Amino acid sequence: MDLQFIGATETVTGSKYLLTSGNNRILIDCGLFQGLKNLRERNWNPLPFMPSQINNVVLTHAHLDHSGYIPVLIKQGFKGKIYCSHGTRELCKILLPDSGFLQEEEANFANRHQLTNHKPALPLYTRKEAEDSLDYFHPIEFEQDQDLGGGLKFRLLHAGHILGASMIRMTDGKRTLVFTGDLGRPHDVMMNAPDFIEETDYLVMESTYGDRLHGSENPKDELAEVINRTSKRGGTTVIPSFAVGRAQAILYLIQQLQKENKIPEIPVFLDSPMATDVTDLYCDFAPEHKLSKNECAAMCRTAKIINTVDESKALDTDKFPKIIISASGMATGGRVVHHLKTYIGDPRNTILFAGYQAAGTRGQAITQGAKEVKIHGEYHPVRAEIVVQDALSAHADYGEIIEWLKHLKKAPKEVFLTHGEPIAADVFRRKIKETFGWKVHVPQYLEIADLV
Repeated sequence: MDLQFIGATETVTGSKYLLTSGNNRILIDCGLFQGLKNLRERNWNPLPFMPSQINNVVLTHAHLDHSGYIPVLIKQGFKGKIYCSHGTRELCKILLPDSGFLQEEEANFANRHQLTNHKPALPLYTRKEAEDSLDYFHPIEFEQDQDLGGGLKFRLLHAGHILGASMIRMTDGKRTLVFTGDLGRPHDVMMNAPDFIEETDYLVMESTYGDRLHGSENPKDELAEVINRTSKRGGTTVIPSFAVGRAQAILYLIQQLQKENKIPEIPVFLDSPMATDVTDLYCDFAPEHKLSKNECAAMCRTAKIINTVDESKALDTDKFPKIIISASGMATGGRVVHHLKTYIGDPRNTILFAGYQAAGTRGQAITQGAKEVKIHGEYHPVRAEIVVQDALSAHADYGEIIEWLKHLKKAPKEVFLTHGEPIAADVFRRKIKETFGWKVHVPQYLEIADLV
């Protein structure tokens, strides 16, 4: 058995792991590279394997950095099954077609405005190709063994993080390998805590926050302070938000603050059709989160839903104080980019980032103090208040993961740290080694590990 690290090495995107066991070739996750240009270009490079030779894909969860490359894999010849949880499939039914649509829109925009060196610019895949890829999905239940043939089988364990998020426990009867995917937090605003594992021979684990703690701030109180401060200035709070998970947590907290009269009665807008569809799913997957049916219903009523492009444009015409929640979370695309063009130059406004900002993204540039930011080929001055709220992160920080690791009853043969920037992964490697004395390795891109 060997494992090749084809993504999420020295970066937080592009998760892909190729597990070879006898004649079985299993791809764990199939994500898009995002952020820096040299990473995004990998999406267009040939894969180090023939997609037609992959037997099956197993997904940890639906976020595009874990699932967004699936339509390309199928275009290039994959014919097997894609296993995941039911929640992951339902989210992918929303996320993947939207990803294809956005890529078509961005290519068309670049062609119309001559913002590309490619003649013409093409999407990585289309909405139709993404929709067709959904036929390959085979959802399964948590905590039930799935036979992959050749003595290889796996089961899904709850990872917290977002709806449907799973850890994957893979075994060939001789050795066991666990992929954490993105590990949720023990005291998340909405999601249940991740399951504990007691033993595994090998552990592939994320390190997104390997060098950071989220802090002790109460996310609801912190959100209230930002909204109140901004509204007193007569400004608008713009929240670039991931459509899956983060948008729902923010809506829930705003609903609670409104109920407790802790924020003024200003309009709240959810300008993300995808986030709207995702929010409705929370009522269907109640066992995976902490909200009651009444709380789910109230969350869905918190914001006015913006459906059309004209409605979205109107938000930038009317300058009255309000809250706009809009994708994408790293401000790399989507409707929020247009809102940034309108609001980021006014010091009365606030841009609130409520999640991790990967290297090379517009969100990272803004949160690290950029004085101006390039949007649609033009530079815009950053004069609005910029707030980063890590307390709403859906990723466990290094302290929370260390506590989670303490439930292992014996040391793994080796821990592989992926899905982290180089410094974060290396800091976390040292913390695990110092705490437990375990063998810990940070793989490089395309490295192959022999799992003896």
